[in-house]
Amino acid sequence: MDMIRTYEMENGEKAWLPFSREEMESRQSRLRTLMAARRIDACLFTSYHNICYFSGFLYCSFGRRYGFLVTESEATTISAGIDGGQPWRRTHGSALTYTDWRRDNYFFAIQSLLKMPNPSIKRIGIEFDHVSLDLRAQLEAALPGVEFIDIAYDTQQQRTIKSAEEHALIRKGANVADIGGQAVYDAIHAGAHEHEVAIASTNAMIREIAKSFPFVELMDTWTWFQSGINTDGAHNPVTNRKVEAGDILSLNCFPMIFGYYTALERTLFCEHASDEHLRLWEINCDIHRAGLELIKPGARCCDIASELNEIYRSHNLLQYRSFGYGHSFGVLSHYYGREASVELREDVETVLEPGMVVSMEPMIMIPEGQPGAGGYREHDILIVGETGAENVTGFPFGPEHNIVPKRG
Repeated sequence: MDMIRTYEMENGEKAWLPFSREEMESRQSRLRTLMAARRIDACLFTSYHNICYFSGFLYCSFGRRYGFLVTESEATTISAGIDGGQPWRRTHGSALTYTDWRRDNYFFAIQSLLKMPNPSIKRIGIEFDHVSLDLRAQLEAALPGVEFIDIAYDTQQQRTIKSAEEHALIRKGANVADIGGQAVYDAIHAGAHEHEVAIASTNAMIREIAKSFPFVELMDTWTWFQSGINTDGAHNPVTNRKVEAGDILSLNCFPMIFGYYTALERTLFCEHASDEHLRLWEINCDIHRAGLELIKPGARCCDIASELNEIYRSHNLLQYRSFGYGHSFGVLSHYYGREASVELREDVETVLEPGMVVSMEPMIMIPEGQPGAGGYREHDILIVGETGAENVTGFPFGPEHNIVPKRG
């Protein structure tokens, strides 16, 4: 009897969240409206982004399974015993813990919450873009006769329109990123190692997040600071390379607050830049400015991309682009989440709406050995309003600001 399969761990008090009870109830209520329209009896979320968005809890998998089960009247986190009471403290709703004593206890927890066998549970929504073939087979075995319905796209669409409370958190995140950007700028000098510059930025951002909220989990904030050839990719990891005078540099600051990602990205140079580097940098900055003007309600993502393509083409630089011009923000990170329906790409026809939050981030990469070699990228975050867009990024861009002078 001591080898129990599931239990409730309501340890302590519910933790402080940046979102009100009304905000979280609204998210779950809109989900239930969707469920009713699609005749879905329950939704089992398994992804980081949807569990965080609908419950407030961001799990740490470490090889274990997690879930958030929503029915017509209940919303329950399913978590592993290793997490103690933290899932319950973070969840807007209930929480059920499963133990490791049997490998199928996760599925037993689902069966228990749905009171299976239950003839009223006929259709369950799951995330087809997150559920593996292995998990799908295990769910089918645990819930025989149930039809599984893809809920991923519909919930993604719900997440793309941010609330006023989400906008407030994103503004704070953008402010934290600006602080990280200044820390990068202040740490740059010839001879500095990439990782030491990145550490200065990450520490500055973590300290700002810590002092800005009554209670916050400090996790996943990071900085990519790249120099020289390492600037050729937007997601290249930090190395121990030493910065040299004349190097092209990329500043990439990523605060994570309650699962919400924000970003600041800038091109810089150490001490000086060649004439060709300056020419290319100025062109990319001009395209960035043009892109910022194009973000407004009613604009189609594909049209923004096409118009900016024409500017690159006029400079014979379009072939040096490597990815889209921007994307949606919210519950998102480098290892989870993506609202792909709001990306500023040629194949995305989504119309921007008030409430959406998108980036403008044009980049070109000139291969090593060519004049002006390196990656050039600027990145701002904009909140789409009723008549225009609010740029919440404050850190300056361009040669007049970001050529770091010789120090000492």
